[in-house]
Amino acid sequence: MKEQIVKLDTKNRVTLTKVTKKLSNLYRAYTKGDTIILEPIREVSKEEEWLFDPKNKHILDRVKKSIQKGGKYDLGSFAEYSEEDVE
Repeated sequence: MKEQIVKLDTKNRVTLTKVTKKLSNLYRAYTKGDTIILEPIREVSKEEEWLFDPKNKHILDRVKKSIQKGGKYDLGSFAEYSEEDVE
């Protein structure tokens, strides 16, 4: 990331110009000593919100494991559901 020097305006605000691709619409802002830290917050769609509920941790763990393996999951043969003859 390209380093930039920014200046506070008269209301002690800073305008951050585009220094990298957009990471998020939301950021968690906090200070650590004299340092101001902005961390992007990833947003989760309403349809996927259930997956991140603590009671579904076991499901999320399986999803993460599957992604690490390349996102493949063997569901076995579906031959019994086919109308065609399968050898």
